[in-house]
Amino acid sequence: MKVDVTGAVWRKSTYSGPDGNCVEVAFLGDDNIAVRDTKDQGRGPILAFTPGEWDAFVSEVTEGMIGRA
Repeated sequence: MKVDVTGAVWRKSTYSGPDGNCVEVAFLGDDNIAVRDTKDQGRGPILAFTPGEWDAFVSEVTEGMIGRA
């Protein structure tokens, strides 16, 4: 999927530390969600998700974190 991230407002998780090892997410105007690695300073690859894909991704991550607790 190709998405336009021009004008995207990127944000980091509140769980991210100051060391730069985190990801940023942007909710795009076309309802898609974009994710990038902060270490690449905006020059690296960007993953794009549809709303349904994003919900599935977040659910899997959440379940994985709960399973390790």
